[in-house]
Amino acid sequence: MANAASGMVVHDDCKLKFLELKAKRTYHFIVFKIEEKHKQVIVEKLGEPTDSYEAFTSSLPADECRYAVYDFDFVTDENCQKSRIIFIAWSPDTSKVRSKMVYASSKDRFKRELNGIQVELQATDPTEMGLDVIRSRAT
Repeated sequence: MANAASGMVVHDDCKLKFLELKAKRTYHFIVFKIEEKHKQVIVEKLGEPTDSYEAFTSSLPADECRYAVYDFDFVTDENCQKSRIIFIAWSPDTSKVRSKMVYASSKDRFKRELNGIQVELQATDPTEMGLDVIRSRAT
């Protein structure tokens, strides 16, 4: 089903890979890209379960928008192991205005397709999605 605001379609693979991340923990992160020519959101990169947070952040282009989900593991103050699925709308200041608008207008519809997102972050530069920021939002 196309997004009414932007006309984008979410490719089935996006939902399947997200379910694998959520249920089976097959991936540590997923980077999604909007293919404007085909008017659809596709999976651009899958992070292996052993990939670090640095591997995740380096897979986001410095001057292009992306959506991403990151499976964040942490230990609470009560010493409990927990996990949160973080949705990141990556929209760097250096990206094109049109791209920012398309990603912004498609975001809510895309997020609804990914059932199980627990935390959302909007980031325009890497400091806005540092591990300390994610930890503070997840706990």
